[in-house]
Amino acid sequence: MWDFNIGQALGLLGRTMPFVLLRAAVYFGITLAYILATGAGIGVGWGVGAFGDDEFRATAMVWGGMAGFGLTGAVMYWLREYILYIVKAGHVAVLVELIDGKPLPEGRGQIAHAAAVVKGRFGQASLLFALDQLVKGVIRAVIGLVRGVLSILPIPYVRQLMGIVQAFLRVAVGFIDEVILAHAIRTRSTDPWGSAREALVLYGQNWKAMLRNAAWLTLFTYGLAFLIFLVMLAPAAALVYVMPGAWSAGGFVFALLFAWSVKAAFLEPFAVTCLMQVYFRITDGQEPDPEWDARLEQMSSHFRKLKERAGARFGTARDGEAA
Repeated sequence: MWDFNIGQALGLLGRTMPFVLLRAAVYFGITLAYILATGAGIGVGWGVGAFGDDEFRATAMVWGGMAGFGLTGAVMYWLREYILYIVKAGHVAVLVELIDGKPLPEGRGQIAHAAAVVKGRFGQASLLFALDQLVKGVIRAVIGLVRGVLSILPIPYVRQLMGIVQAFLRVAVGFIDEVILAHAIRTRSTDPWGSAREALVLYGQNWKAMLRNAAWLTLFTYGLAFLIFLVMLAPAAALVYVMPGAWSAGGFVFALLFAWSVKAAFLEPFAVTCLMQVYFRITDGQEPDPEWDARLEQMSSHFRKLKERAGARFGTARDGEAA
């Protein structure tokens, strides 16, 4: 079935509770920002609508709510690389050290320690964000290869199901870029581009095991998130009810935002921790396969860009080996 240890993953998350709480504060804060901005926009629309009839007021409220929601979305778009740098990468850094049996400071000191590790490996947030985008591009290319393999298998109705399979694969690899980041941190490489290249080749040559486990974790995380969404529909609808006027889709949107917050704050780090267990276990002692390196270079322009930025040698220098 799957190759990860759920109990161990939960234990690791418990030992990195400062980061779990930081993630919760960030993602629930984002949800609150969406709700407040949308509510403020609806309120402004309600006030502006006083200058017209009921139909004009309803239209003004809809546009006000959409403007508040859209403005918050634009702000979050520009903050995405800093969220990756401070929240996601930091959490991955401390999880890597725990998996390797290294001691960690407690409380807020854990967050400061992780920030120092990430900064030492990647420098600026923009570098890590650019690396993350290239990694995601390569992973999409591997998914394209998997889709091609599935399309030629003698499975009944596979062509009719391909759209569903493709959508599921896109979701299933949503956590793998953080696992690649974990490898880059774990190897203590002075060349993050080279270590990411190495990690991607190892991922490619073990894609069956990685995708199988990612598929199980996708079912767990999105299944739980859907249940949370259903539970939150009633209180979210009540929140919309107390806003000025009425916004019929508001309860659905707010419940969806809350479920997304829970998924991002608690379920995603669990999935990433499980995949890190699998990746470190199956790649332990493996060397990158030159055939997979060549295959990725041929199928992905993102991988070629990654190679151009990587060090001259495939196995980049590690800290302590460079001297």
